[in-house]
Amino acid sequence: MSIFHDQSIQQFSSLEFLARQVVEGFITGLHKSPFHGFSVEFAEHRLYNSGESTRHIDWKLFARSEKLFVKRYEEETNLRCQIVIDSSSSMYFPFEEGTNYEKQENKINFSIKCAASLIELLKRQRDAIGLSVFDEQVNEHFNARSSNVHHKLLYTELEKLMKLHEPEIKHRTNAADALHQIAETTHKRSLIVIFSDMFESNGDFEALFSALQHLRHKKHEVIMFHVTDKEKELEFEFENRPYRFIDMESGEELKVNPTDIKQNYLDQIQSFHEDLKLRCAQYHIDFVEANINEGFDAILRAYLVKRTSMMR
Repeated sequence: MSIFHDQSIQQFSSLEFLARQVVEGFITGLHKSPFHGFSVEFAEHRLYNSGESTRHIDWKLFARSEKLFVKRYEEETNLRCQIVIDSSSSMYFPFEEGTNYEKQENKINFSIKCAASLIELLKRQRDAIGLSVFDEQVNEHFNARSSNVHHKLLYTELEKLMKLHEPEIKHRTNAADALHQIAETTHKRSLIVIFSDMFESNGDFEALFSALQHLRHKKHEVIMFHVTDKEKELEFEFENRPYRFIDMESGEELKVNPTDIKQNYLDQIQSFHEDLKLRCAQYHIDFVEANINEGFDAILRAYLVKRTSMMR
């Protein structure tokens, strides 16, 4: 067991190793769930489409499953996926001073681990994967590819992002401009997977909604993972005592008892949350609540449902 572990750590980065563990556990869980039908051997087979040649049908698999599957080949790619991560300062909430940053359970690290797990799942399906990272602007953009060298590059970039935090430097959110740019630079029709809290610094949410609409106008399919610490950010659950709240993007401070402002806060955050869900529904964008305290399975399942619907 120890030899296997040592070899695995040498062969894979720590993030890639974590992603493999997450995906293996997820696939095992699929066998025991109503999603069993999704757990086909991703890399080797795809469903047979009526009317195409029967020469590559796997008849042995048909004998076991009574379903027609076609053997797939290395160069065959069915999907292009562009993973987009918001790296603005608000994504580093919650931040606990004195804790090893890479071990912080916050929105950015949750998003990075989700992205790494999606890369592992996409690899198994022989799909092409790209990565974009933004705050006030698009800082990194890698077009979708399916080579092993490209996969290693993406894991390296994600690990760099996990180590990047500089608390004294404030990175505001300009998701609107970033998403417009990504819509234009992602040339081929793709599945765009966004991880963001969508807290636009300038408060211009109409511009944000326009950018989401732009992605759909360019014929991209979109999944919006709205990443939050649900208990703190959406439900505003704090003890009844004074706190010092700090805006992570502006540095502005407010000393207040949460009880005094809770109802007003809830009214505003719920209004924004419902408006965001409504606009996504109008634009046929899949809106998925991504609570950082609930693990990765819901994220992978939402992606897999979307991918399956696109392949029909």
